Amino acid sequence: MDSNIIRMETEFAGRTLTLETGRMAKQAGGSVLVQYGGTVVLVTATASKTRREGIDYFPLMVDFVEKMYAAGKIPGGFFKREARPSTTATLAARLIDRSLRPLFPDGFRNDVHVVITVLSYDKKNSPEMLGMIGASAALSISDIPFHGPIAGVNVGLIDDEFVINPTVEEFEKSKLDLAVAGKDNAVMMVEAGANEISEEQMLEALNKAHESIKELITFENEFIAKAAKPKGEYEIDIIDEDLILEVENATTEKIENALNVPDKLERNALIDTIKDEVIGSFEEKLSVEEFEEKKGQINQAFDGTLKKLLRKKILETNTRVDGRGMDDVRDITCEIDILPFTHGSALFTRGETQSLGVVTLGTSSDEKIIDELGEEYKKKFYLHYNFPPFSVGEAGFMRGPGRRELGHGNLAERSLLPVIPEDEEKFPYTIRIVSEILESNGSSSMATVCSGTLSLMAAGVPISGPVAGIANGLILEDDKFTVLTDIMGMEDHYGDMDFKVAGTDKGITALQMDIKVEGITHEIMTVALEKANKGRFFILDKIKETIAEPRPDISPIAPHIEVMKVKTDRIGDIIGPQGKMIKSIIEETGVAIDIDDDGTVRIASPDRDSIQKARERIASIVEEPEIGKIYNGVVKNVREFGCFVEFLPRQEGLVHVSNLENKRTENVADVVGFGDKVRVKVIGIDRDGKVQLSMKDVEGAIVEHKERPKRYSPNKKRY
Repeated sequence: MDSNIIRMETEFAGRTLTLETGRMAKQAGGSVLVQYGGTVVLVTATASKTRREGIDYFPLMVDFVEKMYAAGKIPGGFFKREARPSTTATLAARLIDRSLRPLFPDGFRNDVHVVITVLSYDKKNSPEMLGMIGASAALSISDIPFHGPIAGVNVGLIDDEFVINPTVEEFEKSKLDLAVAGKDNAVMMVEAGANEISEEQMLEALNKAHESIKELITFENEFIAKAAKPKGEYEIDIIDEDLILEVENATTEKIENALNVPDKLERNALIDTIKDEVIGSFEEKLSVEEFEEKKGQINQAFDGTLKKLLRKKILETNTRVDGRGMDDVRDITCEIDILPFTHGSALFTRGETQSLGVVTLGTSSDEKIIDELGEEYKKKFYLHYNFPPFSVGEAGFMRGPGRRELGHGNLAERSLLPVIPEDEEKFPYTIRIVSEILESNGSSSMATVCSGTLSLMAAGVPISGPVAGIANGLILEDDKFTVLTDIMGMEDHYGDMDFKVAGTDKGITALQMDIKVEGITHEIMTVALEKANKGRFFILDKIKETIAEPRPDISPIAPHIEVMKVKTDRIGDIIGPQGKMIKSIIEETGVAIDIDDDGTVRIASPDRDSIQKARERIASIVEEPEIGKIYNGVVKNVREFGCFVEFLPRQEGLVHVSNLENKRTENVADVVGFGDKVRVKVIGIDRDGKVQLSMKDVEGAIVEHKERPKRYSPNKKRY
């Protein structure tokens, strides 16, 4: 092995975890190859040489790249190469970004690019947490300033036992899908979907995750000690203390007055005016060159003053900007049936956040096909979240969904998924929810959960129970902290945590935590969960006041769907040669028909009579012969020993010469001919499935003789 290659491995959760550097991507600032089982990811971290001027944020970019060859697949589409990242890859990048971002120095303005490339995927071990570990290791061994390391694990709850890093197959049996990132002394990020588990179970899962994270960080530190480069010298954006003091003296009293205005738009207008005034005062007394040089710092000093005063107001006076107490939920309004020609609609308003939820019911042809690194599968329930700029009073471009829209939509979808009906025979619909955020002042994703619940029940979807969501915040100064119930946008922006919890009255269905400090404690999470529980039940009561349970029937304009099962070997009979049979049924009845490979047939139409007609047609095609039952049939072949009659579609049976009449038959052709319409009784079915028929004792056995040519021979195979 090359002496420059550093490779270490450890056993973790029953599998070998390997970290390696010095072999691949050596020109990157930091490069680590991570392997766990048969899944391999390459993670690189690189920073720009110079800081970016004129910005007041840290320009971190995380890309999660799924190479289809990693799973032995060729990309679809015309170009046959990887294009835009999948939703799963986008969410994975967002997850890692949220975990890393708080751990860079304040004022660091150099571009940092972290790239996680999935090189091999064994379809057992998910690559997301490997990307988290690799990103931490790559940043830690690079020259980039980083207050790590961190590590991440998944936790499942299988047969009432917590499992660290379950396989993909094991997750299918799990009541919990929890991702946790943290340092050795605190938790950094939480993302969870759950099947109505308790707060106590969630806390226990978080504790077990953190214990495992500590184990991984010990391993990382050993690797970093061997592989780390010296940290580089980077310029940090530090604001002049005299400038900060000058801005504070000029604006403190005015900002304090503005923070007593409860209305968001009026308050923001006052704050903007104060900001313009202080910037204008500096512009008057500074030269053009000095002003341009200090303008960015003036903005940051004003923003810092606003943040300081908001936090002081909460911590010292125990009051919030809109006048609420620490545990108060904003005023809530729930409305249903907002839109007359949709399958289900609802408007949920909480304070100055508003979500319009719309449900559309479709057939199996509307299922969403997911083709990513794993096996291709279909989703019968999905949620789309839209956040137009007018929702926050801004003008802007409206393009396709970005990371924010995908992340918020995924969280709301996970929140509602556990209550969606699973029995396809009882509810065979594809369900799409769209959340249109019409106003936003904090926690629009949790408002989406609430509007989604209301619209589902209004649409008559038999969910197992309503789901509500709430977001809590945190103000943390030294050892003093306050957890805020139902945070508004300003409290989220200037606070230290966004802690979102969704669930039913039975338990938690989803949880997401993002922080801006370097970790939070078990005590803070316990308080946040307790307050979220109370807030959730308060909102659930408001939802139930509007609609207590799902309507007994779906919307009359939604497609009615009936499901029937047929034998798989009869699917071809329903479809017919070149699809002629199924096309004729659809044309005659006006229904939509979907047939699965397992023989499940779904018939959809707003008209129940049309469904019944199509059902009868299909039933007649796939009907199995029943002994003793009389059928109408057509003679298809005449032989000396009897005739063959098609009595069901593509199903023939033999009427032996002895069963043609109630007397001796000398010549079969004297009784029946090709094309005659007859009535026959099934009198036997042998082991090979051959059917014996009889026309004896059948009233009106000859229904209609077909006209035949004058000369014919009974020995011909067909007439």
